[in-house]
Amino acid sequence: MNVNAPLLAPKPVASAAGRSLIALRDITKTYSSGDVATKVLHGISLDIAPGEFVAIMGASGSGKSTLMNLIGLLDRPTTGSYKLNDQEVAELGSDQRADLRREAFGFIFQQYNLLPSATAAENVEVPAIYAGMPHAKRIERAHQILTSLGLGERLDYKPGQLSGGQQQRVSIARALMNGGAIILADEPTGALDSHSGEEVMRLLEELNEQGHTILLITHDHEVAQKARRIVEIRDGHIVSDTLVERNAPPRLQPVKTVTRSRPGRSLSLPNVAEAAKMALRSLRANLMRTLLTLLGIIIGVASVVAMLAIGDGAKQAVLDRLSGLGPDLLLVRPGAPNIRSSQGFTATLVPADADAIATLPNVAAAVPEYPGQVTVRYGNRDYQTQANATGAAYPKARSWTLAQGSFFDANDVRSYAPVVVLGETVVAAVMPDEAEPLGKYILLNNIPFQVIGILNGKGAAPNGSDQDDIVFTPITTGALRLFGQRYARYITVQAADVARIGETEEAIRQLLIERHRTEDFQIRNMAAILQMATETQNTLTLLLGSIALISLLVGGIGVMNIMLVSVTERTREIGVRMATGARTTNIMLQFNTEALVVCALGGIIGVLLGLGTAWLFDTLGQPVLFSAGPVIMAFLCAFATGLIFGYLPARKAARLDPVAALAAD
Repeated sequence: MNVNAPLLAPKPVASAAGRSLIALRDITKTYSSGDVATKVLHGISLDIAPGEFVAIMGASGSGKSTLMNLIGLLDRPTTGSYKLNDQEVAELGSDQRADLRREAFGFIFQQYNLLPSATAAENVEVPAIYAGMPHAKRIERAHQILTSLGLGERLDYKPGQLSGGQQQRVSIARALMNGGAIILADEPTGALDSHSGEEVMRLLEELNEQGHTILLITHDHEVAQKARRIVEIRDGHIVSDTLVERNAPPRLQPVKTVTRSRPGRSLSLPNVAEAAKMALRSLRANLMRTLLTLLGIIIGVASVVAMLAIGDGAKQAVLDRLSGLGPDLLLVRPGAPNIRSSQGFTATLVPADADAIATLPNVAAAVPEYPGQVTVRYGNRDYQTQANATGAAYPKARSWTLAQGSFFDANDVRSYAPVVVLGETVVAAVMPDEAEPLGKYILLNNIPFQVIGILNGKGAAPNGSDQDDIVFTPITTGALRLFGQRYARYITVQAADVARIGETEEAIRQLLIERHRTEDFQIRNMAAILQMATETQNTLTLLLGSIALISLLVGGIGVMNIMLVSVTERTREIGVRMATGARTTNIMLQFNTEALVVCALGGIIGVLLGLGTAWLFDTLGQPVLFSAGPVIMAFLCAFATGLIFGYLPARKAARLDPVAALAAD
């Protein structure tokens, strides 16, 4: 078996004879718990040369595992000096230590520490992911190493499908993935039967013959005898350091190692893609929990999309109705505030006021109106409706077109012409079978009027009334023949430039005060009413959106809770990733990516569900307005939720101590 020569590029190494690869001087380690300090290592000094096979032997609690953790850069000494290939590493930062673990060391654990949701090949690839090895090369190397270890037919097997010996061989392959110049084997045979244990030890001997430096941690004297040097440790002290006398086969040149860390590519596009792949694998391994977590995000996003679509639809429906009244209109009503006559209105406006207003700047039309109830009769049909005695400019002021005929003109007004223009509802009520209603005579309160025009339908007014249930006559004719009044109930004024409607309103006020010698009228600005309605609807839409966002926030809290649980459950996995070279940013990226994947998937499903809900409301007659803005906003909110609520769990994972993480149950 040769897993190095064809696969590894040469790396720089100190080649001076007798130089130590690992040099420990007066290393101590003290653990503190509150006010209690426990000293585990007492001034350890040890030199290990490149290519050695050293067994560090001792009973449980002797400090041998602590020593291995210090050598493997998983832990830091309390005092003393540790040089790796002449470089002082005791005070390196966490990311620099992670880079050295990735480049120089390979770990073999007693409990294998394989990722249960990954295949054998994927487990072996992990160190190379953090080294930035290209995907194709990484797969090729993992397959070659596993094949050389006799696992070529089990590349796609997961740990649960492998025997203990096979799992330990996968662990060995993982240790060799980045070269494994120094292999730290912690009780590698402790969980194996005797046959599998012998196979593992034979593999370690072969690796040593190929030039790997092997540090074997064991309490078994028979296993330690397989090494070429035995260092015995007891109560934190080295009590013996013995060379094993036996014939050794010729060894290859020691496998070269590096002591200068190369920058990690934690945030490169390939690593982000790998993080997403690992996230999906982890989420798939806990499918039910993932679905429940997704549900919170889906409900939140769907609520945002649906509620904003429904709210915008209701807003648009109201604004459309109000716009039908004319945002460029001013309505002049008789009577000062809180003053009413016994007839129900104060008779202060006359048609001549409308004529005077029409001469003002920025006034496109000024129309007097006097509405009242009338009975319409045609043939043997009677119908109660509203008549509006008005001026010739009414269609222009109200933006109302005719379907047939024409509206009465100024001559008709001056001559008191008995002509009438009908709304669609009135035509349908009294002349349903009349193919040509124009020119026909109808009776309004038993007074004959000739039909000269039919208006196009306008539908319901903002208050729900039928705008087409009406007839129009000249203001003069209506005042004389229908209502017996010479006053106007109100005057509708159309502004030529809506931007100047405020100054037009003031000009009308000054004109009427001058004419009436008092302010016995009121002016209502339809543009202001429309603006107020718009603001009200915006507030309601914002309220609906806020309620929906609260549900999304609750979903985000659920994501954070699940991710914190995931960090707790996968603490050992985090330790393994750190041991194989994962930097702080790698761990942060992985767990943040998992949260982002959950929220992104939930966002997509939620958007579709929200659009479907809004569409259902639309089919049921509820006004709905679909637009890209709320959809994009909802998805971005879901994405931001994953980023924000995934940060704390990711930060907690990245700050775990490697030794404590590996020791977790």
